[in-house]
Amino acid sequence: MKTKIILFLNQKGGVGKTTSAINLGASLAELGKRTLLIDIDSQGNLTSGVGLDARKPGVYEVLAGSAELDDVIQQTAVRNLYAIGSNIHMAGLAIELVNQDRREYYIRDAFSPLEGKWDYIIIDCPPSLGLVTINAMVWANEIIIPMQSEYFAMEGLTLLMHTIGNIKKSLNPELEILGILFTMYSKRTRLSRDVVDDIVSYFDDLVFNTMIPRNIRLAEAPSHGLPINQYDSSCNGAKAYRALAKEVIKRGK
Repeated sequence: MKTKIILFLNQKGGVGKTTSAINLGASLAELGKRTLLIDIDSQGNLTSGVGLDARKPGVYEVLAGSAELDDVIQQTAVRNLYAIGSNIHMAGLAIELVNQDRREYYIRDAFSPLEGKWDYIIIDCPPSLGLVTINAMVWANEIIIPMQSEYFAMEGLTLLMHTIGNIKKSLNPELEILGILFTMYSKRTRLSRDVVDDIVSYFDDLVFNTMIPRNIRLAEAPSHGLPINQYDSSCNGAKAYRALAKEVIKRGK
């Protein structure tokens, strides 16, 4: 099986990007898929959210040439789920890349040896469309766009789609959008339902059938360094991410 490299992408923060990367990865692993999470955000929320030691070498050290790929992969509490962490040094990476040859291909060149060793590689990137994120887009073959059902959702989504189109055209012709994922969804509010209806009317089958509900257990899990299927496997959030994992597998066939 060709490794699926999935990037969670949205230039807007607070849309459940990291939560979704962690819990989709954990749910795929639960289904027997060898899954690797990669944190390229200097905030390191994925790193702490799966209980990694941020003091250990990670993405930055591989890119800097001071650590080998095999040495930075850490096991998580979930069977089949591994991760490569991030740290504060990632904050300066974009500046360091500016004058490099093949600056948009830096991550792909360094991490492509991982391909073929994993069923899924899931990347959590910064909430921006800067050079680090572009690097991830050049390596990935599929994008999931997490978003809240809020008033300005369509405006941000239009810009994001334009950027993805430009990267696909100029740097990575294999890049595809796997789907749009609604997070923190509340079917009780009219606004949520109206926004979902609008997005579905424009993007139709690109929108995942699974929607991630607002769920207090999902919010609590990262502070314990655990994916939701380890923290509370029976809550609605865990059930939603299991459903999403099955949908991702089905779409990827």
